[in-house]
Parts: sequence; C-alpha cells; structure tokens
Amino acid sequence: MSIKQRLMDDLKAAMKSKDKVRKNVVTMIRAAIKQSEVDQRIELTDEDIIDIISKQGKQKRDALEDFKKAERQDLIDLTETELDILSEYLPQQLTEEEIDEIVKMAIDEVGANSSKDMGKVMGKVMPKVKGRADGGIVNRIVRQYLE
Repeated sequence: MSIKQRLMDDLKAAMKSKDKVRKNVVTMIRAAIKQSEVDQRIELTDEDIIDIISKQGKQKRDALEDFKKAERQDLIDLTETELDILSEYLPQQLTEEEIDEIVKMAIDEVGANSSKDMGKVMGKVMPKVKGRADGGIVNRIVRQYLE
C-alpha cells in the first residue's frame, strides 16, 4: 500500500475514533503533499513523500527545542506526540552506530582528512541515509572524525 493510501486510511480511522492529534498530523502531511504536487505539477512517489515527512519531523524537533526553552510542557507533550505519529510513516531510523559505519566508509572513499572535506563526506553520506537519519546527527558524527 502506498503511503498516500495509508495516510487516507489513517485519516478516516482517526476521524472515526475522534483522535484529534492524529487527524491533525495526517491532515498536515496530506496538505504538504498536495501543495508539493500542485507546485511541481507531478505525482509524488513514496520516496518524495518520505522527504516531506522528514522535513516536517525536523520542523517539529526544532519547535520542540524552543518549547523546552520556554518551559511550555503542554506544547512539549503535543509536539512529542506529533513526532511519534510522523515517525510511523518514516522508514526504520538508523542507530548512531550504523551511521558511524556509513560515515567511516564515506571518509575512506573520499579520502577526507580535514574539516575542509566535510562537504564531500556529507555529499556521500546523505543519499545513503536519506529519510533514515537526522542530518544533524550525521553532521555531528562527521565532525568527530574530521576535526
């Protein structure tokens, strides 16, 4: 089943069960997909949809940091729930150890030895972990090896 179809089914189920948070998250994802399709005049693939969901997850994580600074527990709880729902539509996330292995291989492939080679390494790593790892974590691990 495509992600679009799954989103539609989940939206119906959330509406029937009166799960307001899930309904709002699924509606938000579907709206972003529709907007992207209209803007680009194409039908998005599941991979494109995963990119959109990943971007929304990143936005939610950034907002979560702000809510923590402001000590807004109500918004923290809501955002964490939304992140859990978003993660259901993403592929299994890589562990830091798995990312570490991918980074080591990329550094060897590129022959990187200083922080000047960071862009080359990130360019090799990101397509391999697309949708399965947060870019911030990847960036931190690459920096550990290149500094």
